[in-house]
Amino acid sequence: MITNCSMEAGNYLASALFSIESISVYQFRNYLQKSWSFSDRIVGITGRNGSGKTNLLDAIYFLCFTKSYFQRSDALLVHHGAHGFRLEGRFDREGNPFQITAVLRETGKKEFRVNEQPCEKMADHIGNFPAVMIAPDDVQIITNGSEERRRFMDALFSQVDHQYLLQLMQYNKLLQQRNSLLKQIAETRQQQFDLLEVIDQQMAIPATYVHTKRKELLKDLLELVRNRYCSIAGENYDLRLFYESPLLQLDFPELLQQNRNRDIYSQRTHAGIHRDDIGIILGDKPFRQTASQGQRKSLLFAFKLAEFNMLKQYKGFSPLLLLDDVFEKLDEKRMLNLLQEVCIQNDGQVFVTDTHQGRIAGIFQQLGVSYQEIETQKE
Repeated sequence: MITNCSMEAGNYLASALFSIESISVYQFRNYLQKSWSFSDRIVGITGRNGSGKTNLLDAIYFLCFTKSYFQRSDALLVHHGAHGFRLEGRFDREGNPFQITAVLRETGKKEFRVNEQPCEKMADHIGNFPAVMIAPDDVQIITNGSEERRRFMDALFSQVDHQYLLQLMQYNKLLQQRNSLLKQIAETRQQQFDLLEVIDQQMAIPATYVHTKRKELLKDLLELVRNRYCSIAGENYDLRLFYESPLLQLDFPELLQQNRNRDIYSQRTHAGIHRDDIGIILGDKPFRQTASQGQRKSLLFAFKLAEFNMLKQYKGFSPLLLLDDVFEKLDEKRMLNLLQEVCIQNDGQVFVTDTHQGRIAGIFQQLGVSYQEIETQKE
């Protein structure tokens, strides 16, 4: 069911420089076949748990990123009992129409087309149709280890700078080769140091590029995060964020040479950009150890809004903003602060899911914004 709840003029879809106008899904997750059209800049998606709210957001995300936000395996996205899926979305970017089609064949082969032109390399699609997803498990960016924060950095910076994505892919490929060689050296006891030296030299180029870009982009990003955190939390906290990388002290060849014996012994590469992190200090203690649940949620949304603002700055238009089940994660004050920014101060298209139809209507009524309501139902 789709309805429009108009409260004021000027919030319709035409006001967004980048938007998705419609999407159709076939054999995708819980949907056998379904289509939606989006007429407003703000879209509220309601329905019971398991009715497909999150799956609709994931379908939009897939068309923007060539992959799911929630599943690493494309095969897990196929409707139960089916073989393959198809997604098709119609987008408008700065007045230009785009039709994006994604197909997963029975063989597992994935195909992408933009305006009927095939994408030869999936990496070339990344960044052209920017989007930001905020989902319940994203709090792992704050609470878990460094891998989650690197994944966050890489997803954002790859949209901002295509060369960053290519260099990161090259580094990860060489890292796999180096780790395989380290294991081979340990197993065969053959000192293949000449080959190891060649790989080390090859890794230095992408490692230096990625490190330089991270240092440059994090300077602006982390300042945005701090400002957004204070805005959402409604207080001025002593929050410090900083880039953690051994390359701030040593260049890459020196770093590998310093750790070579340790790497050979453990059969893996200990130091490099694949171990970088974002340090977070609240007061004088690590944020993870002292922050309350509310502070963690506020910082998560601060990271995501900073991501949103950086993409807007570099692209010249707002990315799509996909908010999944955020009402369960913030108190009313923080929620209003968040939606005030994304729905009123932001001119981009926003999708918000919630299990309670009345709650989403009440929030938007308080904000005085019009929105389109979509109700999902179990099939």
